[in-house]
Amino acid sequence: MEVIKAIETRRSVRRFKEDPFPDEVLQQLLQAGSMAPSAGNVQPWQFFVVRNKKAHSRLADAALGQSWMIKAPVIVVVCADLARSAISYGQRGTTLYALQDTAAAIENMLLVAVEEGLSSCWIGAFREEIVAELLHINPEKVRPVALVVLGYADETPFKPPKRKLEEVVHYID
Repeated sequence: MEVIKAIETRRSVRRFKEDPFPDEVLQQLLQAGSMAPSAGNVQPWQFFVVRNKKAHSRLADAALGQSWMIKAPVIVVVCADLARSAISYGQRGTTLYALQDTAAAIENMLLVAVEEGLSSCWIGAFREEIVAELLHINPEKVRPVALVVLGYADETPFKPPKRKLEEVVHYID
């Protein structure tokens, strides 16, 4: 699939079939995430693969009650290793680069999901301390950035409107 087609096709899905998808596809998604660009090639991401429905339920509670995610076969919690970014870049590494880098990794995963016939939803609204507790991590060192819900869609979401380029692009001569 062409990258532009994957970008145009990708949608946030909130209804999933419980059907599992092949482990090889999950490995491709994780590999794509790990191949993202990062500041100074620090690669501060950590990927926690969650398949357990009880853990899905706890993540849904942490995500402000978004119980629809429980049904999906996989949730990947993407975390930023703040200490790793701080080694090279200090506070800017922890407060900015680590987040930018993990966002790039997430987008790579979402695009590969489209290519492989999967759907996804990038969730940023959640209580970090609850997710950190579930993962047994210290959130001051490894920060949960997003929950990436993955599986086969059980809905066809509409194409949301996008702002026109004239509204968002500024040329400086």
